Amino acid sequence: MVVTSTCSLPLRQPLQAVWFRLRRLRGRSVADITLSPIGYLATPFRERFGIPRQPRLAPHARGQLRLLRPYDREEAVRGLAAFSHVWLSFVFHHCSGDWHPTVRPPRLGGNQRVGVFASRSPFRPNPLGLSLVELLSIETRTGVVLTFGGVDLLDGTPVLDIKPYLPFVESEPAARSGFVEGPPPQLAVDFSRQAAMQLCQHESRWPDLAALLCEVLAQDPRPAYASDPLRRYGLRLYDLEVKWRCTGMRAVVEEIVPAVAD
Repeated sequence: MVVTSTCSLPLRQPLQAVWFRLRRLRGRSVADITLSPIGYLATPFRERFGIPRQPRLAPHARGQLRLLRPYDREEAVRGLAAFSHVWLSFVFHHCSGDWHPTVRPPRLGGNQRVGVFASRSPFRPNPLGLSLVELLSIETRTGVVLTFGGVDLLDGTPVLDIKPYLPFVESEPAARSGFVEGPPPQLAVDFSRQAAMQLCQHESRWPDLAALLCEVLAQDPRPAYASDPLRRYGLRLYDLEVKWRCTGMRAVVEEIVPAVAD
């Protein structure tokens, strides 16, 4: 465990905290809960497509969190470096629309429904999420900056809280996992000659780019209904657009180019 930051992800410094109002209905009365983010997570994932569906599936996916005032005090993270993993409570800030009582999990092929509370779908009555990540470093020279590994969150995700992971109470090997019987089969990942050359061009900025791409594509981020072997997909990582295809159980990265600005 180190207490320095080597991650080169950009740090977000919003002008002001964004306040989220989570509404709970009870009969005709309305109770409002107001939450303030403690910071915004910087990650490689600039769009939802391609984000690992669970944390720690892509260990090279680094995230960096700069705590906002008044939480950016060294005392607030005193003792946290002794823990290897932490829970991040966050908001699904890009999920819009009403919630539904049932959802279609990708693990069921996208055509079977389960109750929203029997799933990890981001489309929930309250758009709150919980992610278990590895704590890589804490830097307190200019504010407080935490670096995590194995993140599964969109760049700019508002983080509400950090809690240490306690394996002796939070790990249950005998637990049942419902319709999620185990990890899905992974895709093999190859790079075309052109993509391999382009990887070398970006190695100085993103030395773990190849490993991250392999981890992300191995999870098969395609929608459950997608099966066209001729379709070419685009994946945004950092400021890059990754073009790839999938045939059978093999994903081939064909091209890595600068992403077009939104």
